[in-house]
Amino acid sequence: MADHLEASVTLPSDPGSVRAARAFVLGALGEWGLPPGSDGSETVRLIVSELATNAVQHTLGQSPTFTVDLVLDRDEHLSIGVTDSHPRFPKRLPAAVQQDNGRGMVIIRWLTAECGGKLRVRPTREGGKTVTVELPWTAPAEAGTEAPGFPGR
Repeated sequence: MADHLEASVTLPSDPGSVRAARAFVLGALGEWGLPPGSDGSETVRLIVSELATNAVQHTLGQSPTFTVDLVLDRDEHLSIGVTDSHPRFPKRLPAAVQQDNGRGMVIIRWLTAECGGKLRVRPTREGGKTVTVELPWTAPAEAGTEAPGFPGR
């Protein structure tokens, strides 16, 4: 595998784009050796789903698009970034028992920690933000052996 792989897509801030973001990421990961349905791909699918949903729902119409970036460095680290043009950073909401939404960042933080990864939120030069999840990546030792994935998953 290459030392550095990248994939990126920009989508409209529309609820239908969440599905497109998941499909894009699963396709890229499949090309990089992580089969659909594996624990690793399901973890990334859920993280991207939550980040994309946040980019659509919580930018209050102030971000017409959002971008999903994937970077795989030296078969060691997978970086998942979602960028929108809204300046407000995600907030940790109090968890109410009857609450139907607002748990996306809690889910992302939990999955990231479970995999031994890191979560970062940074402002962009244009005034928006990028939420990045960095996960350790375990590549297969030989073709036909165990699929790549994430430690602890």
